[in-house]
Amino acid sequence: MEISVGELARRLDGIVHGDETVLIENAQSIAKAGPRDITFGVDELNLRLLKTARPGAIFVAPKTLEHALQNYPDRTWIVVKDPMGAFIEVLQLTRPQRSRSTIGVSPLACIAASAVIGPDCNIYPGAYIGEDVVIGAGCDIHPGVVISDDCRLGDHCTVYPNAVLYPQIVVGNRVIIHASAVLGADGFGYRFQQGRYNKIPQLGSVELHDDVEIGACTTIDRAMIGITTVGEGTKLDNLVMIGHNCELGKHNAFASGVGLAGSVTTGDYVICAGQVGIADHVHIGDKAVIGAKSGIHKDMEGGKTYLGAPATEEQDQFRIQMALRKLPELRKTLRELETQVAALTQRLAEATEPKDANRAA
Repeated sequence: MEISVGELARRLDGIVHGDETVLIENAQSIAKAGPRDITFGVDELNLRLLKTARPGAIFVAPKTLEHALQNYPDRTWIVVKDPMGAFIEVLQLTRPQRSRSTIGVSPLACIAASAVIGPDCNIYPGAYIGEDVVIGAGCDIHPGVVISDDCRLGDHCTVYPNAVLYPQIVVGNRVIIHASAVLGADGFGYRFQQGRYNKIPQLGSVELHDDVEIGACTTIDRAMIGITTVGEGTKLDNLVMIGHNCELGKHNAFASGVGLAGSVTTGDYVICAGQVGIADHVHIGDKAVIGAKSGIHKDMEGGKTYLGAPATEEQDQFRIQMALRKLPELRKTLRELETQVAALTQRLAEATEPKDANRAA
């Protein structure tokens, strides 16, 4: 694909500041973009990368345009309301994806006679679909997938290779389950009796609501009783672990390495950065943000940002970290004070010793 900056601006309802005749062939990140690439600038900090990068054109928001023109007047800008959205549109134009296959139901898939497969589904060779499974319309079930007995999948779901759904899992519409994810394995529940761990039966299920996306190698345990729930629109990265009886709200976003113990509940729009750990039976309120590697051991109020292990509010954690940076200096000062106190104690003892001797005489 080759298109001029002016034509791109017309397609995307943008305004050009600079050379409209520049030809664009590709979309690229701002740090790697060259003369035939278009990129986008999120903010003033992001635009600093233009000191070394020379893209053909840059999408920018109206609020950032003045800074852009003042600091980089020789560049070509396309002003749009949503720079990232415009960039994604160009990215899709320059890197078109292969169209969806229409292989139908492969005779090399293993499908129980009692399973119900909706119209326009692709069931790839090597997939296994158990008894009384119901799969909606327009689903793609890739090789090596196991969908066990009594599972229910809605319309337009995609299950990538080697993902496993244990029995009785319920999946909503437009759900994406990436490779090697496991839904419905037994929760980690045991009773310690007479010197050994005895398994607690895990008799519940897992339910994913509409528009959920589950990352590769992520695991979601079935409930002991009831349902482990992932709310509408929630996105879980690769290698996330959700314990039994957890209930996640709508539109949560968890990065890789997040681990939730059993019976954790979250509100809507909760964000957990990488490697966050949350103890059992904790509740995280709406729109809370948990920073990377934080440890949560008690309920957290919504609408706030938390950091650290154990986690505290963002400002408190900054003060703690600033204090920790001063520890070497404080340690040195403490040693000096100890030395001074020891010297003063010695001098005091020497000053009082003759008086005590006279009293004894």
